[in-house]
Amino acid sequence: MNKEQLVESARFIMKNAYIPYSKFPVGATLLLKDGTVINGVNVENVSFGATNCAERTAIFTAIAQGYKKGDFEAIAVAGDTEDFLPPCSICRQVLAEFCSPEMPVYLTNRKKEIKELTLRELLPYAFTDLEM
Repeated sequence: MNKEQLVESARFIMKNAYIPYSKFPVGATLLLKDGTVINGVNVENVSFGATNCAERTAIFTAIAQGYKKGDFEAIAVAGDTEDFLPPCSICRQVLAEFCSPEMPVYLTNRKKEIKELTLRELLPYAFTDLEM
């Protein structure tokens, strides 16, 4: 799956987001090294701290399916935004836990433009087990 397909998958899955409070859908598509694709959406809760972001939904689903740290190839994040939609800080740290610092992260916007970063560029100075 190329980056355009990954981004389009993230844009498509946004419609499944559970967003009764913010009305702000986010979709994420995670590509695994074996070619498997796992989608995630944000799932809100009236207790906002219990809300789960699309990126974490995709990663946690992959872990629940038996994937391990290092099995992740790329992730695309989509929202209906003017600017590129980056993962929140919590999601960035979760990505740092399971993914290579060189893993591609594709961000998109409502104009369907794509910005490609590495995880390291998205989260410089990440807190990882290698630093302990």
